[in-house]
Amino acid sequence: MKYHTQMEAAKKGIITKEMEIVAKKEYMEVEKLRALVAKGEVAIPCNIYHKSLSPEGIGTGLKTKINVNLGISGDCKNYEVEFEKVKVALKFGVEAIMDLSNYGKTNTFRKQLIEMSTAMIGTVPMYDAIGYLEKDLVHITPQDFLKVVEAHAKEGVDFMTIHAGINRRAVEAFKREGRKMNIVSRGGSLLFAWMEMTGNENPFYEYYDDVLEILRRYDVTISLGDALRPGCLEDSSDAGQIGELIELGYLTKRAWAKDVQVMVEGPGHMAMNEIEANMKLQKRLCHNAPFYVLGPLVTDIFPGYDHITSAIGGAIAAASGADFLCYVTPAEHLRLPDVSDVKEGIIASKIAAHAADIAKGLPHARDLDNKMAEARQKLDWEEMFEVAFDGDKARDYFESMLPAEKHSCSMCGKMCAVRTTNRILEGKTVELHEE
Repeated sequence: MKYHTQMEAAKKGIITKEMEIVAKKEYMEVEKLRALVAKGEVAIPCNIYHKSLSPEGIGTGLKTKINVNLGISGDCKNYEVEFEKVKVALKFGVEAIMDLSNYGKTNTFRKQLIEMSTAMIGTVPMYDAIGYLEKDLVHITPQDFLKVVEAHAKEGVDFMTIHAGINRRAVEAFKREGRKMNIVSRGGSLLFAWMEMTGNENPFYEYYDDVLEILRRYDVTISLGDALRPGCLEDSSDAGQIGELIELGYLTKRAWAKDVQVMVEGPGHMAMNEIEANMKLQKRLCHNAPFYVLGPLVTDIFPGYDHITSAIGGAIAAASGADFLCYVTPAEHLRLPDVSDVKEGIIASKIAAHAADIAKGLPHARDLDNKMAEARQKLDWEEMFEVAFDGDKARDYFESMLPAEKHSCSMCGKMCAVRTTNRILEGKTVELHEE
């Protein structure tokens, strides 16, 4: 091949088949897309070994994408349930699935996932290191961590979260400033512990060039993890978060210099009035690299409903410049999500992403909304169910309490505003009295 990565191809003026597919999906001229990939403002995560992938673009001028987290844990080792979650994710059109498995030999599950999934697959090699290497944390070497990165890349993973920004400087700043919730990133906390126990620099920072060489070989996009993301409102926009973001901007340019595609990860928990400024700051400090956010969750006191607190923050974030939303389920902060939780989280995140795309005025973003309005104006229930994102649920609600008047619903009956207006405009009378 004449190139190793999508970015290298774009820099050389080569339009890849993946760029052509993405451009068609996004209603964008392919040359414009190529230029954005060359600059790093769009990433097309697509490992050369992920053969079932339907490529997607993430970044400037493109639709907001969403990610679903799933995977095996020590307390929940049911592979069949995890694959049910995968099926739900694919049914509802998620663009990415992150396998966060952290128990046992995870590669069997991951290989099957990559083989069947049309969505991008992401991982966090740090999670897998202990099980994969069968070593306790303190005994893992930098070279061991790199082995896990390469193993995931060989299997076909499209993007990896690498917490390279939490270096010794960032740790010292975090310890000096203090926090209410300290470190809530699982990968970040493990690296912090490893650094403190060994006295060494973060291996993903110290050996960053080696990490990039591995990723470049397989065209894996690096998702620069926010190890110091805020875990509560009180910690948002603090020195730890912003200091790490500055480091991530530096690491972004180093990755681009090696033609490795980049996404940058962001908060976290954050009050609504801070979100827009944080999105603009990330774009400024990280040179318009695609921004991948968890939430943000806009309040801390609604466990059981955090898919809603996240959707509120996600809509604001995406409308303000974020490109990629990580879903949050009702089980967040409480337990591993079940299949129902996964569906609820997907729908909430899809609402946020779609609402943001409408606000940003993306081409054709409102097409289905306009179709729904037309179907509602005609009181055509079958067409409404067809257009609805989750038509099955809409139908279930409607049919659970059928109206006597078929051109209405049980909420309004003959007093339906649409029915009343339609009849008057058609020159008919409106009769409400029951004989």
